[in-house]
Amino acid sequence: MLKIFSTQISGLFKKMIENEAFEMEDAGRLLAQAAIGDGSVFIHGFGEMQGVTSEALDGAEPFPKAKRFELGETMSREDRFLIFTRHSDDFEALMLAKQLKENDIPFVAVSTSVPSKEESLLELADVHIDLRMQRGLIPDETGNRYGYPTLIAALFAYYGIKFTLEEIIKEYEDEE
Repeated sequence: MLKIFSTQISGLFKKMIENEAFEMEDAGRLLAQAAIGDGSVFIHGFGEMQGVTSEALDGAEPFPKAKRFELGETMSREDRFLIFTRHSDDFEALMLAKQLKENDIPFVAVSTSVPSKEESLLELADVHIDLRMQRGLIPDETGNRYGYPTLIAALFAYYGIKFTLEEIIKEYEDEE
């Protein structure tokens, strides 16, 4: 089972590289505006995606200028925001996204794109990265699928963004 899971997750990562690499670079550039300037990069994960927030703030290699978002937090136009959630139509994430839009704070959203009749993170975010997790990765004998590693996919996207951001910061510092 683990071998099937490993093969499937490798395929998912490959798809993300092929289809989301430009978005990860755009996300890194957008967040670099705060990291190089006077702003902060607020990070918030909904549900299981709180794991990405923990990695960004408490991991061995923290995300540059990252801050945990707390309800009622005051933000400025120099700040940038990074949202992680399972699906692009997540109600709580949409409420936060609309608040960010109203306050002219650019943000990146990372989620699986799902069809929606209402506004979704796809339309609201300045940059959206699709996790491409439409179903579980492992088939069972009855045709169902299980093994839905959205957090693993989100961490992969997180590192794609982080590596780009760190490259930009290094280039900026080398120019000074």
